[in-house]
Amino acid sequence: MGYSMRKNKTYNKKKIVIVFFLCVLMLLGLAGRLVYLMIFRSDYYSEKADDLHEREREIKAARGKILDANGTVLAANRTVCTISVIHSQIEEPEEVIRMLCSELGLNEESVRARVEKNSSIERIETNVDKETGDRIRAYGYSGVKVDEDFKRYYPYGDLASKVLGFTGSDNQGIIGLEVKYDEVLEGINGKILTTTDARGIELDGIGESRVEPVAGYDLKISLDANIQEYCQQAAEKAMEEKQADGVSVLLMNPQNGEIYACVNVPEFDLNDPFTLNDGTDTTALSEEELQDLRNQMWRNACINDTYEPGSTFKIITMSAGLEAGVVTPEDTFSCPGYKIVEDRRIHCHKRTGHGAETFVQGAQNSCNPVFIEVGLRLGVASFCDYFRKFGLMDKTGIDLPGEASTIMHKEENIGQVELATMSFGQSFQITPIQLATTVSSLINGGTRVTPHFGVEVLDGDGNVVETLKYDSRDGILSEETSQTVREILESVVSEGSGKNAYIEGYEIGGKTATSQTLPRSANRYISSFLGFAPADDPVVLGICIINNPQGVYYGGTICAPVMRDIFSNVLPYLGIEKETTKKLHDG
Repeated sequence: MGYSMRKNKTYNKKKIVIVFFLCVLMLLGLAGRLVYLMIFRSDYYSEKADDLHEREREIKAARGKILDANGTVLAANRTVCTISVIHSQIEEPEEVIRMLCSELGLNEESVRARVEKNSSIERIETNVDKETGDRIRAYGYSGVKVDEDFKRYYPYGDLASKVLGFTGSDNQGIIGLEVKYDEVLEGINGKILTTTDARGIELDGIGESRVEPVAGYDLKISLDANIQEYCQQAAEKAMEEKQADGVSVLLMNPQNGEIYACVNVPEFDLNDPFTLNDGTDTTALSEEELQDLRNQMWRNACINDTYEPGSTFKIITMSAGLEAGVVTPEDTFSCPGYKIVEDRRIHCHKRTGHGAETFVQGAQNSCNPVFIEVGLRLGVASFCDYFRKFGLMDKTGIDLPGEASTIMHKEENIGQVELATMSFGQSFQITPIQLATTVSSLINGGTRVTPHFGVEVLDGDGNVVETLKYDSRDGILSEETSQTVREILESVVSEGSGKNAYIEGYEIGGKTATSQTLPRSANRYISSFLGFAPADDPVVLGICIINNPQGVYYGGTICAPVMRDIFSNVLPYLGIEKETTKKLHDG
């Protein structure tokens, strides 16, 4: 019995000691936690404590401007107001409700719900014009807050709409350059801090403190508003005359990739970007259907869409054939109006044939059998090698979102028939910007440039913060081949199928195209013309594409004149003078 009692006493002492040490450890843990919170996290919790006594209202930063090549403002800001109410501070709720309904044109039910909602702050309306905001502020009602804000404004309406893009209600970019350069343009928002008591009521005599916003940087781009406007007018005229679905015009500098103009008509109003531009009745449409139509309206066909380039692609086949040595300008061919490849008869656009012709004449005539023969001489492996070497399988890297990729056969699936059709620009698809970029490298001496709009980042005083740099790749082809290609394409305009682009006093190179969209049975065509000037040292390259023209649909007939009119205005504007004499070329 005595032994048992001693054993229990020893056991209880051990328990007490263990419990004691556990309590000590807990106290030490709590003390350590308090030290951590009071010393190492004091700033954090001090800030949180301040937040309990401060009401925060955001001040939007002014978004940076977008400037064209001449400094013309293409995207700016307008001062607007945000109207809010603080329930705990409102002394005359009925008067406040009546005033807000009257000034803002809102229904009483929605305003009343917000005014009577017991929250720290309730937003009534954003993007209110400054005059209305000033009137609301002048009433002097307690609990009604009028904060100045910024709304994006585009002075030229629909000019370059699919390039510039627009911003949402939060002032962040949604499409185009606005989203691509959002981090450059957006700035840093500020704050208005108001001290309140525990009930959320602002304390008199303390006032407001402000954290001032920091404006975003400006973006200078290569696009020229004057050139863009003229190209847009020319595109709209062509679209109306040909009753086409759309017209695209792209102008760029083939030496450095700077884009002067990028037009995709119909354009849309940047100041009202959610309203459809074709007058479609939207009353019966679901929100999803409506958004699909908006997305289609916002698409930049030069960047986001692919197409079969047709005969403009013969420039690539020509360059590959000359570089590989499988053809020379003097080589002779015979065109009976078709060429048989395996078991397929592939027709020339001239069904009666061109007869005997040199390679240069074949280019002037845009003769399919000639270019089929060049493609077959190259063979599948070599053709695909040049396709890759010229950069056609890679995206151009243009500084706009949503660039589409080339749609191409796998090399192992390319037979002789596929090779033949690819040689004159069918059975695969590329973007217009890809074609323009690739041809630029073939006529500028062999340098693959990156097409782009962004040139410089500027501060509010116009000082250069950053000069934007872009990759380039030399050695696409030799200077000798590039010169030969330029000379042949100049003869296409001066003597061949591109003669409707000819301008007296200017040496212009170019190539026409007419391609049929899928399915072929629909009889829908895409007509195009690619041209550049001056032919011996190009400073501007242009593409005009007319989608589904009605009536005559040949590129040389309807697209070449459009580019001629554009060049006749743009070349003098760029300081390129007419030559008094014209070089003579061998036929």
